[in-house]
Amino acid sequence: MGQLVSDVTKVLDYKDSKKEAENQRQKILAQMAQDEANKTNLIKKALASQRAKYGASGNSGNGLSENAVLKRLRDETAQPYDTKRKDNMDKINKLKVKKPNILQTWLANVDKIAG
Repeated sequence: MGQLVSDVTKVLDYKDSKKEAENQRQKILAQMAQDEANKTNLIKKALASQRAKYGASGNSGNGLSENAVLKRLRDETAQPYDTKRKDNMDKINKLKVKKPNILQTWLANVDKIAG
C-alpha cells in the first residue's frame, strides 16, 4: 500500500511541477515580448534622434556613412536585449520536468511489494 501511495504522490507532484514550469515559461515569454517591444521603441527613438542630428547638420540621408552609423546604433541598442533574450531562452530550456516512470519504480520494488 505504501508503494501505491508513493507512486500516486509522484504523479501528483509531477503534475504540480509541470504546471509550475508552464507558469514560469509563460512569465518568461511575456517578459520577452515586453522586452522586444521596449527594444523596438528604443531603437526607433535612437534612430529618429540620429536622423534628426544628421538632418540638422545638412546631410541628405543617402550617404553610406549615415547608413553605417544607423546600423551600428541599431546593433548597439539591441545588443542588451538580445543578450537578455538568450538568457531567457536558456531559462526556458532548463524548466523541463522529468516525468515519473511508475512501471520502473514498481519493477525496482517488486520484492517489497510481493513480500
